[in-house]
Amino acid sequence: MSTLKLAAVFSDKTLASTMADFSQSLMFEACAETTHHLPFAALVLGTSPKLMDLQRQEGQGLYLVSERALLNQPLGELNRDMLPVSVGIFPLVAKAEIGPEAADRHWLEQHAPIALQVHTAMTHYYQLTVMHKFSGEDWDGLALCCFANEDDLRNKFYSSAKGKQQVSEDIAKFADTKRSPRRVVARLVSGHAR
Repeated sequence: MSTLKLAAVFSDKTLASTMADFSQSLMFEACAETTHHLPFAALVLGTSPKLMDLQRQEGQGLYLVSERALLNQPLGELNRDMLPVSVGIFPLVAKAEIGPEAADRHWLEQHAPIALQVHTAMTHYYQLTVMHKFSGEDWDGLALCCFANEDDLRNKFYSSAKGKQQVSEDIAKFADTKRSPRRVVARLVSGHAR
């Protein structure tokens, strides 16, 4: 099952927080105090048309995404107590040799089962496929790998060294690992859930 949403990335956490409150959307904020080395400082995810105002602002990226819930329920169906806590957000650039459509198919059909097998401490797993870019970097997707806390995310991401190798080898089949930005370790700070 997939749901269309708007995903906005921000270089400014304060602006992201204002927009998350204004649009009653979820906000994932980078845990790092300084974020200039990261691809973004915050991700706001929601369905409000108010997010469309961002396409005219500098320093942000705005994308129409299809949210696929692969572990746990769709984000919009979770009550406040069920929302993810700590999230590794992985921007994805498709491998040019296969293109975005084939990369997305591999991501869903081949990579997701591997991720679910290897990331055993994961509590939620979502793939946000970019359907349209309004502004921002040329990304083809965002993976949300969610854990109970930041320590689990950082130290229990892989169940084994063999699993880590398996994930890395598979990612190289569909993603441009040189052009795909580094992950952002984030926490949910604004949860407008039912």
